[in-house]
Amino acid sequence: MYYNTDLYRTTSSINDASVWTVVSILVALCAAIVLFFTFLNPKNAEHYTGTTKKIYDFLSFKVMSLESILKICYLFVAIYITISSFSYISTSVIAFIVVLIVGNVVARLVFESALLILMIHKRLMEISEKMPTKDEKKKEKKVIEEEK
Repeated sequence: MYYNTDLYRTTSSINDASVWTVVSILVALCAAIVLFFTFLNPKNAEHYTGTTKKIYDFLSFKVMSLESILKICYLFVAIYITISSFSYISTSVIAFIVVLIVGNVVARLVFESALLILMIHKRLMEISEKMPTKDEKKKEKKVIEEEK
């Protein structure tokens, strides 16, 4: 009787991969929950300095890295559009000019829109930091009431 070893190896490797996938998901979920409630607890933020503070700021999204990534992606897309537009020169000069100009303008508008959303977020965060907290508002009310 013929036994297909290739089929056995294939199903065995698929089973191993799915086991590792499930284990990876469970370990990642547990680690994320533990880190969220211990390391990322806002009460501990004042205690962190140096590298630990940078890691805390990064993981709590106080430092936004998307802006830099978007700028690099824009440069890549603009250069790609410009270089690839030259492939149209042999077929149609008009197509070359349209792809070169319209392609770069559209890319610029798309990336500016994404960066605009990030800038709005930054400004809102700055405004939010300048706003008084609930405790500060209560203190102000007490001071006003005491003055009366």
